[in-house]
Amino acid sequence: MVVQNSVTPTAESLANAARAAKSGGHPPVHLWNPPFCGDLDMRIARDGTWFYLGTPIGRFELVKLFSSILRKDGDAYFLVTPAEKVGITVDDAPFVATDFEVDGSGETQNLTFHTHVGDVAIAGSDHEIRVQRNTDTGEPSPYIHMRAGLEALIDRKSFYRLVDLGVHVESDGLSQFGIWSSGIFFPICPSADLE
Repeated sequence: MVVQNSVTPTAESLANAARAAKSGGHPPVHLWNPPFCGDLDMRIARDGTWFYLGTPIGRFELVKLFSSILRKDGDAYFLVTPAEKVGITVDDAPFVATDFEVDGSGETQNLTFHTHVGDVAIAGSDHEIRVQRNTDTGEPSPYIHMRAGLEALIDRKSFYRLVDLGVHVESDGLSQFGIWSSGIFFPICPSADLE
């Protein structure tokens, strides 16, 4: 018979999680199945600002720590440790892609995105780009998948740069305007919408 000890999160365990995030890895929150402990008055605004009790969290290292233990289950967001799971509110996407680098050109180019919390992803089959249009205004909201169902909203300046890289591609009789990365074409909109 295996006996499991009850684990209580401590400042030390949170610091270890932060160090894991800094070293390029993330804690294995997908493997943890702690009990749900309720909702926390924490919110991530559309611009990537984290709020606790209505006040912005000003310490970048704390925001980075929290972002490393963030998990999405269905449509809900949680901060997860081995011992606790608490719900938080996310207005749009939990991350903001604030910049990207281009390596190569055309169909062989790679687009490497950077988020406001230091995550990095190369757009491709595991990190897809999608553009969602606001049904009322028609304004586009571009996203890139970062990890485990968590997306980053691509900021406006980066989206304009992506549009500058855009090309028209014919597929199944429909011309799409979009961008290439890692050999995959990501449509932004039908070419006809640009006329």
